[in-house]
Amino acid sequence: MSLELFNLQGRRALVSGSSTTRGIGYTIARGLAAAGASVVLNARGEERLGAAVEQLRAEGFDAHGAAFDVTDNAAVEAAVERIESTIGGIDILVNNAGMQLRKPVAEWSPEDWHRVIDTDLTSAWFMSRAFGLRMVARGEGKIINICSIQSELGRTSIVPYTAAKGGLRMMTRGLCAEWAPSGLQVNGIAPGYFDTELTSALVADPTFSAWVEARTPAGRWGNTDELVGAAVFLASRASSFVNGQLLFVDGGMAAVV
Repeated sequence: MSLELFNLQGRRALVSGSSTTRGIGYTIARGLAAAGASVVLNARGEERLGAAVEQLRAEGFDAHGAAFDVTDNAAVEAAVERIESTIGGIDILVNNAGMQLRKPVAEWSPEDWHRVIDTDLTSAWFMSRAFGLRMVARGEGKIINICSIQSELGRTSIVPYTAAKGGLRMMTRGLCAEWAPSGLQVNGIAPGYFDTELTSALVADPTFSAWVEARTPAGRWGNTDELVGAAVFLASRASSFVNGQLLFVDGGMAAVV
């Protein structure tokens, strides 16, 4: 009976930034599909998105693609109308789209700042508002924001990213405060250092990898599959009284000095 709490059969989930098959978004989408959900993958590029959708369908999952730019509010509003009229109402929204730039503060231009903030924070606001208001009207829904260990910890060379991810943590709490009375649960997942396509250069850097392994009590980088359990939990009835929380999946990094 307790396992039924994690069953997502009959639920529809949309995961932004999920066309990279070695990425966090795709892995979470696949995990939600394996738990029974119908999943909508999102990205800007249609070709790569189509290939990701076909890969999930080849595994027997109910998968769809929705190509639009999550940093464009008009595109988001048009997409939510299109998705909900053709596929159906979205029950689970995972705000995963994100990017990273690394350089000293002196080298950051205003354009760099806005690019990171728009992609990592503002897009989640556009998506949460567009899909969340429809969840409010239905009286239920799940929003999961993919935050970061940098929602809690600072690091040189990525100040705009830490600002965006810290803001995403607080947006999670604010949306909880406003929408919990309407039956929504809004929570976040804070990954530590994971081996993905976007971090491949860091994984390949012996000095940086040694630092990650020494700084993480688990002594290693995370594998994206290790985020699936947290995502399914927060997407399911098992977390019906969990709200406004940030679940760290970081091998213990944030717990130690």
